[in-house]
Amino acid sequence: MAKNRKKVIIMGAAGRDFHNFNTLYRDNDQVEIVAFTATQIPDIDGRKYPAALAGKLYPKGIPIEDESKLFDLIKKHDIDEVIFSYSDVPYQYVMDKASRVMAAGARFAVEGTQPTQIVSKKPVVGVCAIRTGCGKSQTTRRVAEVLQAMGKKVVAIRHPMPYGDLAKQACQRFETLKDLDKHKCTIEEREEYEPHIKSGVVVYAGVDYEMIIREAEKEADVVLWDGGNNDMSFYKTDFLFTVVDPHRAGHELAYYPGQVNLMMADAVVINKMDSADSEGVAEVRANIADQNPNAIVIDAASPIQVDKPELIRNKSVLVVEDGPTLTHGEMQYGAGVVAASKYGAAELVDPRPYTVKSITETFEKYPEIGMLLPAMGYGDQQVKDLETTINKTKCDAVVVATPIDLSRVLKIKQPATRVYYSLQEIGTPNVATVLGDYFSGKGGAKKSAKKKG
Repeated sequence: MAKNRKKVIIMGAAGRDFHNFNTLYRDNDQVEIVAFTATQIPDIDGRKYPAALAGKLYPKGIPIEDESKLFDLIKKHDIDEVIFSYSDVPYQYVMDKASRVMAAGARFAVEGTQPTQIVSKKPVVGVCAIRTGCGKSQTTRRVAEVLQAMGKKVVAIRHPMPYGDLAKQACQRFETLKDLDKHKCTIEEREEYEPHIKSGVVVYAGVDYEMIIREAEKEADVVLWDGGNNDMSFYKTDFLFTVVDPHRAGHELAYYPGQVNLMMADAVVINKMDSADSEGVAEVRANIADQNPNAIVIDAASPIQVDKPELIRNKSVLVVEDGPTLTHGEMQYGAGVVAASKYGAAELVDPRPYTVKSITETFEKYPEIGMLLPAMGYGDQQVKDLETTINKTKCDAVVVATPIDLSRVLKIKQPATRVYYSLQEIGTPNVATVLGDYFSGKGGAKKSAKKKG
């Protein structure tokens, strides 16, 4: 072991940070990872990255500290370098963190794609996005559907959401809905895994993505990387879809690492064209042409439907939206608001007077959410707080616009209706033609050569 190991802190949010450690630093005796710091996700600080995953250099594990302690940690441990390892943040935010790190005396760095992307023995089709809430989930479902129609056995690997016992979550496999209960999945995990499971797609997720890909390869014809939080793919992709959002035109050039995903894409999906204004669509299209002129552009919509429209018309409704979309995704409305407007709600009910505990804290941290309720559920207590908040809110009905049926994890006393949405391509090229061309060899030569290199 090197005598003067470089002292490093990895800034993260229980995802990219662990992956960067596993691929670059776990057995690197030139570097000492003094700590991880945590933000974005509640209740992941104050724990340790366990010794079982940290490797022989860290027999006591690695502490996970709140990011607010970063400046003091740099000073206390005489840190040489801080590695920024989370996503879905504006460039100003990244450079603000860089300035604080440098003011404390350390070097600031980010890790690139090439050193951290694992190469699979099977073809990898990736779906990423430039922001949280672009519609990546329905795009991923559409890609899986097309691959299945081509006769491929698809196994999805989801970007990490390990908020429980990290050692037990090293490599998780989900084939049935009972597996969600077995692994004590949060609402956020269920939202991503359940639709795949219902479509007959096995899902893997966890912490150690080398272990995960090797297990997935045993049963997959094609591995489907289901990205999250606009992070870059953990695997070298043979074909990459990146989803952009004309409701937030310009964000594809202003957020880290969304712009990386845009520039690396083989095909860019312009989603939500059914509800976006023409100026936003035009701006996004121009930015794609400027940043990645060789990318195939797929025009798409995400039409919505509800199972009980009579509960919305002329009623006062509480709208429950996908949590991350409203929080660090910064969207001020989602599919639930669109459904409430489309089906003639009399008014949206403000949940803020009725929030409790962790849900109150969420609004304090993200005041721009406004009159919508994010479906936060990172742990049992937060799920209970969400249930209490919903049931305390005085409304005629609840409009649930999360990808899963919330009634599976909590009890809603008011009448409730679910919002459904799926990707609908407009004309051609579309997902089927693009993947058909790739797997028939018409579009695969360039990417195959890149992967071998």
